[in-house]
Amino acid sequence: MTSAPARAGSRRERPADPGFARLRAVADAVLYEGYLLYPYRRSSPKNRVRWQFGVLAPREWVEADGPVVPQLAGSAESWRQQTECLFTAGAGAGAGPGADADAGAVVHVRVRYLQVQRKQVERLADDGRYVPVESLESGGRVHLSVDEAVPREADLVVPVAELLCGEREFDIGAPGGEETVTPADGVRVVRTREPVQARTTVRAWRVEPGPGAGSRTAFRLRVRTENTGQAAPGIPREEALRRSLIAAHTFLGGAAVEFVSPVDPPAWAARAAAGCRNLHTFPVLAGAPGTRDLMLSSPIILPDHPQVAPESPGDLHDAAEIDEILSLRTLLLTDEEKREARATDPRAAAILDRVETMPPEVFGRLHGAIRSLRPSQRQRSVSPSPRPPLPEPPSPETPLAGGPSPEAAAAAPWWREGGDEGLSPATDEVVVDGVPVARGSTVRLRPRRRGADAQDMFLDGRAARVEGVFHDVDGSVHLAVTLLDDPAAELHGWYGRFHYFRPDEVLPRGRDGLRPPAAPGEDRPDGRPPAVDA
Repeated sequence: MTSAPARAGSRRERPADPGFARLRAVADAVLYEGYLLYPYRRSSPKNRVRWQFGVLAPREWVEADGPVVPQLAGSAESWRQQTECLFTAGAGAGAGPGADADAGAVVHVRVRYLQVQRKQVERLADDGRYVPVESLESGGRVHLSVDEAVPREADLVVPVAELLCGEREFDIGAPGGEETVTPADGVRVVRTREPVQARTTVRAWRVEPGPGAGSRTAFRLRVRTENTGQAAPGIPREEALRRSLIAAHTFLGGAAVEFVSPVDPPAWAARAAAGCRNLHTFPVLAGAPGTRDLMLSSPIILPDHPQVAPESPGDLHDAAEIDEILSLRTLLLTDEEKREARATDPRAAAILDRVETMPPEVFGRLHGAIRSLRPSQRQRSVSPSPRPPLPEPPSPETPLAGGPSPEAAAAAPWWREGGDEGLSPATDEVVVDGVPVARGSTVRLRPRRRGADAQDMFLDGRAARVEGVFHDVDGSVHLAVTLLDDPAAELHGWYGRFHYFRPDEVLPRGRDGLRPPAAPGEDRPDGRPPAVDA
């Protein structure tokens, strides 16, 4: 798919790939994260509420209950994504300051997403008409009506000199359509797609680098993708998703440009990187370690130079899980469950085929690998220098930065040892509706209508005990809870299997008539002993 004509520029043909093929494995894992989840059957609850990351829906539908809280991760539905990052340009990507530093430099943006497609199965009725059905078995095969998805890509190529003159705007949507297939066994399959309307705008500015930049000329790049379609606020989520961009993410590359890491910028770029604002997506350096010619902006927060583990034999549509566990669980599906999974989606059938034919030596490689071992900073240093405190997490009104502030640059990054010093889930607290909430507090669960995990929706209205207050790497806070009426709550608390909710998704005790947690040895109103006691 090539880009539509720019509204403020000439039409550009799709150029040679600037190396984006190197990002395909990681980007496809993002694209199909949660596409179908184990047990890969249409009937499983988790596959009835799909498309959890990078969803860009029509604005009026998204904001029916108020504006979406800005954040880095794209796990909540939004109507836009914004990527901001730094790059250097020119011969050698930074050799020679001045007005000619951008001469010959070109930025290449590729926006990728899924377009939802409805697969409707129809049977031939006695009167010769085809009638829609949810499922149908014919000729030894099971046919299921289900939502599928079609991958889409749009390429935008603009010289840096043009981006410095003003914003460039491109249409990147996908048309609707319908295809009908009528097999010989009398079953008809109709696939339909609603049009997806979206645009991407690109702009660049010169920035003043800090001391130590040398001859580098630095620029800030902004790529903003928005859903410009229409959807009535009251329509069901599955209908709005048919007009949405799913798992939207962005490749950045080009000619004579080099990018700056937002998570670990050099000292000369730290202040400028802290001024970058990323919404519902986060850019990181991509490609081989040590290179700076490519970036991946993903709705799932990743480290610089993310890679798929070489031991992983294929995509299980859940890159956050462990391949070994998912593969073994898939093997334990019954024949009937596997039959339904194969009928649900061709990708699910491919997963089953791969797992069932996986050689023992491949399973052995999945059992675990140690990438590196190194002593901690405390072990290497006899008298370590005191570490400055970590910055306070941003409030919802605080602009989100794509990198650390200059003050935080000296502190340990979150992915290294010491990065979480000063944080204690067992003793930290957060104020919810004027009430301090900490470990041992009783709350009632109220998941958000938009962007809540599918499993969380089943827990709406349940009473829970807070087991810890956790700070995320993007500055947000989550409460780990166990259910008060869960007989296994004590076991879950013992080995750390919690449900996680944002502070605005709970009602604290005193705001809805909840009783305090039972004291040790005191029975609950239902006659059972307390699951967990503070």
